[in-house]
Amino acid sequence: MTLLKKLIASTYPLRMKMSKITSMGINITENKNKVTPPESFYSLKATLNNGEEISFEKFREKKVLIVNLASQCGYTPQYAELEKLHKENRMIVLGFPSNNFGRQEPGNDDEIAEFCKLNFGVTFPLFKKDDVKGNNKQPVYHWLTDKNKNGWNNLEPQWNFFKYLIDEKGNLSKVFSSSVTPLDKRIV
Repeated sequence: MTLLKKLIASTYPLRMKMSKITSMGINITENKNKVTPPESFYSLKATLNNGEEISFEKFREKKVLIVNLASQCGYTPQYAELEKLHKENRMIVLGFPSNNFGRQEPGNDDEIAEFCKLNFGVTFPLFKKDDVKGNNKQPVYHWLTDKNKNGWNNLEPQWNFFKYLIDEKGNLSKVFSSSVTPLDKRIV
């Protein structure tokens, strides 16, 4: 890790504390009307970084947090918080590495997996690196960001570590900006 990356990572707790105090950068969108998605979340599939395809049917009746990830971002320390959620079985965490924001995920799938394991002990599922915004975004993000599929939300990730919460019934429940820590009480 370069000196600049270490400096950015070391300031993470202060930046998150300031966001919490000032509410700057904190954006939470909610499915207030409890809209049921026209297309089922459980019909989705995605490919893990090892090439294995996973059907989201296996997440039925579980709370799921979907996060787009990057290893060279100021929010990268959130990997540790995501792993804590996963290990404590508070919810299923699904990580989707992408290089869409500031080219902060330049590695290939093997490099990303190694970085996550060595630096944060990540054991939650990591999917193949792919786009999470724009016309070429991968299918899970098409569902998350198209109200014709999820029932109410069109908001694409605005930066790395943007979070989408799926409730136990497969409904997109909330969308959280990057500045919302994974351990925020509004997520867990």
